[in-house]
Amino acid sequence: MIRHLTALIALLTLATPTMARAQVTLTPGATVVYGHHHINPTDPAAHRKFWVDTLGGTASKIGPREVIQFPGVVLILTTNKPTGGTKTSSVNHIGFGVQNLRAMVDRMQAAGYPIVTRAELPPIYATGEKDGIAPIPDQNTSVAFVMGPDDTKVELVEVKAQSAPVTMHHVHFATPQVPEMTAWYAKTFGLVAGKRGAFDNIKLPADAHLTFSPSPAPVVPTKGRVLDHIGFEVRGLDAFAKTLEAAGLTLTVPYRQLPDGLKIAFFVDPWGTYVELTEGLAKAQ
Repeated sequence: MIRHLTALIALLTLATPTMARAQVTLTPGATVVYGHHHINPTDPAAHRKFWVDTLGGTASKIGPREVIQFPGVVLILTTNKPTGGTKTSSVNHIGFGVQNLRAMVDRMQAAGYPIVTRAELPPIYATGEKDGIAPIPDQNTSVAFVMGPDDTKVELVEVKAQSAPVTMHHVHFATPQVPEMTAWYAKTFGLVAGKRGAFDNIKLPADAHLTFSPSPAPVVPTKGRVLDHIGFEVRGLDAFAKTLEAAGLTLTVPYRQLPDGLKIAFFVDPWGTYVELTEGLAKAQ
């Protein structure tokens, strides 16, 4: 069994537009924060138009890696025609918090991206949708869904009180085994499972969430899809990787340090989600 980790209070902040790389700051005793989404774009320019020009991220570099930065998350782009979009995979979509949802939906529509809110919401929420926006009373917010390039499904969650116009909000898993998947992630990373409205949810440091919904059909692995893998930044990655292996989890890429100083390891969760663990992403040269 995978052991609980301790002291998980952390903060992830990203570079400002004038800075060249991300800054990952973990407070004393912290172990893990959410780190990155790894995207396989058919056309990097089309993705930059969506993530930078429309959603408001900042294009940058971390070492040789082309990245797009938002407060709370880095998107790493590796040009590679994906085998499919996010839907039907174990990560159905990714979510961003926005200060002004109406303005962001209008901006997305003006740029030509389809707003698919009613079709993508669970029935309990879909009936309230109007002009692309649906109120979510049990979360005291409103949401919208947009389809980005390569069928990347993105949720926009209104968080009026957040300090930046757009921030990382959540990774939304789909699975036929919601309780089991929620418990697995909570135990693996030493976190506490709870609820976000009607959804099973795990809250990470820096107001990021792992959210889980039922899928009526089996889901497919993420590797090779437009969202190839998700990433967590871990302090003490070598020891953490050994803990995972001792608990019986196979690392598809064992712990190692790259020439640019970045430490990495990969595994695949029981539902096919490809997961990267990093240490020192901000310091990679």
